[in-house]
Amino acid sequence: MNYEDIFRERGAAYAHAMAAWPDARREEFLIPVDRAPLQTGDVVVDVPAGGGYLQRYLPAAVRWFGHEPCASFFDTSVAGDQPLLPLPWADGFADVALSIAGVHHQEDKLPLYREIHRVLRPGGRFVLADVHADSDVARFLDGFVGRYNSTGHRGIYLTATDIPRLEACGFRVVAAERLAYHWWFATRTDMADFCRLLFDMQDIGGPAVADGIEAQLGVSQRDGEIGMRWELYALTAVRLE
Repeated sequence: MNYEDIFRERGAAYAHAMAAWPDARREEFLIPVDRAPLQTGDVVVDVPAGGGYLQRYLPAAVRWFGHEPCASFFDTSVAGDQPLLPLPWADGFADVALSIAGVHHQEDKLPLYREIHRVLRPGGRFVLADVHADSDVARFLDGFVGRYNSTGHRGIYLTATDIPRLEACGFRVVAAERLAYHWWFATRTDMADFCRLLFDMQDIGGPAVADGIEAQLGVSQRDGEIGMRWELYALTAVRLE
């Protein structure tokens, strides 16, 4: 199943989780923001944008444009769905392109990379952050999550081979980082309930979800909060002249 098929089925549950715990993934959304860097007046495109969750972490002085093919993120009729590609902007439209945790559902990423290149101005920045193929997160998603969610899970994750792919599309990759951080919650129950909704896991109770998270990913404690360990691979690239 591709991105559009998956989130047509479970985008509403994902959006419900993000609405109930809007700051749980704060550290994650700051990854591309911190690496752009963003300047006053920048046009920022966000692909795929989900429910527009990244927007709240951007400086007020930039202009955000999100492209999300699945209407179910907004809890509306799927009649509003649209293709992910081509992107709906003119050549050289954007100063910055950000993509976080969405491309691991795309089998062939080259068309997306080419479209990002097209809509960026020369010298524009592209920050791509997604799951690395050789990570506990990938194993958790394809194993534990895939066993219980409504669509299964088989990710096509990032590796170092995405660097030459980006370069072949006209980018210069200036950084490649595996970044560990946390999703933070007030309680263990909140952590489990968030993940059950976000990943649309069914036929499994909250305590069992929490047990699986602790066993496969690990958790940390901070000032009475519980942090679920997570990791993304961040590639920072510049569009060549």
